[in-house]
Amino acid sequence: MDQSHPASHHPARPTFSELFTPKLVTVWREGYRLPQFKADFMAGLTVAIVALPLSMAIAIASGVTPERGLFTAIVGGFIVSALGGSRFQIGGPAGAFIVLVAATVQREGVDGLLLATMMAGVFLLAIGYLRLGTYIKFIPYPVTVGFTAGISIIIFSGQIVELFGLKLAGKEPGPLVPKLIAVGEAAGTLNISATLVAVLTIVTIVTVKRWRPGWPGMLIAVGLASLVVALLALPAETIGTRYGGIPRSLPFPALPALSLDKAIAVLPDGVAFALLGAIESLLSAVVADGMTGRRHRSNCELVAQGFANIASALFGGICATGTIARTATNVRAGAHGPISGMLHSLFLLVFMLVAAPLASYIPLAALAGVLAVVCWNMFEKQAFATLLRASRGDALVLMATFLIVVFRDLTEGIVVGFVLGSILFIDRMSKSIAVEVDQPLVQEDVADSSNAYDASEATDADTVVYRISGAFFFGAASTVGTVLDRIADQRKNFILDCSAVPFFDSTAANVIEGAAHKAKRAGVRFIISGAAPQIRRMLINHGVKRPLVTYAASIRDARAQLKSET
Repeated sequence: MDQSHPASHHPARPTFSELFTPKLVTVWREGYRLPQFKADFMAGLTVAIVALPLSMAIAIASGVTPERGLFTAIVGGFIVSALGGSRFQIGGPAGAFIVLVAATVQREGVDGLLLATMMAGVFLLAIGYLRLGTYIKFIPYPVTVGFTAGISIIIFSGQIVELFGLKLAGKEPGPLVPKLIAVGEAAGTLNISATLVAVLTIVTIVTVKRWRPGWPGMLIAVGLASLVVALLALPAETIGTRYGGIPRSLPFPALPALSLDKAIAVLPDGVAFALLGAIESLLSAVVADGMTGRRHRSNCELVAQGFANIASALFGGICATGTIARTATNVRAGAHGPISGMLHSLFLLVFMLVAAPLASYIPLAALAGVLAVVCWNMFEKQAFATLLRASRGDALVLMATFLIVVFRDLTEGIVVGFVLGSILFIDRMSKSIAVEVDQPLVQEDVADSSNAYDASEATDADTVVYRISGAFFFGAASTVGTVLDRIADQRKNFILDCSAVPFFDSTAANVIEGAAHKAKRAGVRFIISGAAPQIRRMLINHGVKRPLVTYAASIRDARAQLKSET
């Protein structure tokens, strides 16, 4: 074994227990006392106040009744916190799902939605237990910004009818352009009362956030709007007039209607729910990590999301996922651990048991106003502008994702953005590799005062040294291969230094193999120096070994080999 490359000590692979132990267990083992419970109690209450109007608003925007949003936050949210891999994650219905859920309901009905949600839960379990959650973090930042911006546009467009109390001639179209055309045609049916209620809601939320940021602006706004509509008897639709209110208890769990044909029909929806849920929940967990300095367990989090979606569907809820805004609220409210998220779900349950009749007075225009504010916050305006200015490549990925999400499809937007981002990364990495000739050898030999060669020896006319710097993979194979083609010159010895190469793939190994065969035909002695153990194994497995090449720990050792053979 080369002394210059001691055996590397890799950290032990995490055990199943370490990967999938819920943070609730971790927090409990650390010691959970009354002060921690008080902190979680207040944080849970704060988040519940935020989640109450938001859960109903998201459900209505998704094409289902408002109580299904509460079922999701109560059942799904409780399981996400109890079993999840993040200390601070708050689960429930998310705005990002509105478009997908609404399309599924429109096409397959509520039973199809519940089945797709349950299937998404199974897929999330598989993703988590197969430990694929680690790779979801590789989605490029421009894709997430473009995706969330596109979602915000779509959600807002879906609230225009409720914001202005419009009466459409037919069913509201799903695609953006037909929807805007239908809205324009219905402009004459504008309801002044609904518009004023929506404006009052938005102004109240913005004002409270500016002057009293610690107060629950959304709940205050919805409560004030409800009071105004009730006292003035304004002709604005409410939850009561459209849906007859919400139930005062959770339903008994029940399986959705199952059939092979229905399962095949909603399979794409289940896959889309799972992928979006994984991205959204892990992004939310990363945000919480950034705010607290903690680290979540991504695969454990996905497993919890899987169980949460299965349970949510059993109780008649919609897709559950980690929610960034409510999770951030939980952190800012001083939560200590997952019990705050569990308490948030229990507080929502208490609301259903005790105060459900009050929900009948909530104007739909007020809930649309809440979602309008959510959409404004979702559109990361500063990040969007920064990426547009950053580089052409990032701007291309951002705009492609954004436009495809808005005008085509959410899943297509993510896939296209990811592919473009990957191509951009490959292009940048391929340009970062460098091949230097001769000069690195002189610098190394002169710098090594302990055992330096004479400068004339370092520039031996019979020996040429190429030094590769950077990741050597398929994207850089053409560049490096072109340079290595020059080894069939008048030199007798060729040293290829790989000490600055952190990564080789099979394409790179194939290039080196071809160069080695070419050197042998030309009668050139080929030595590879400085290759890390894993790179040497890769090369040997591709046939790059004696008699084609020999290996040396460093350029100096390679020269010593040549000197000893002469």
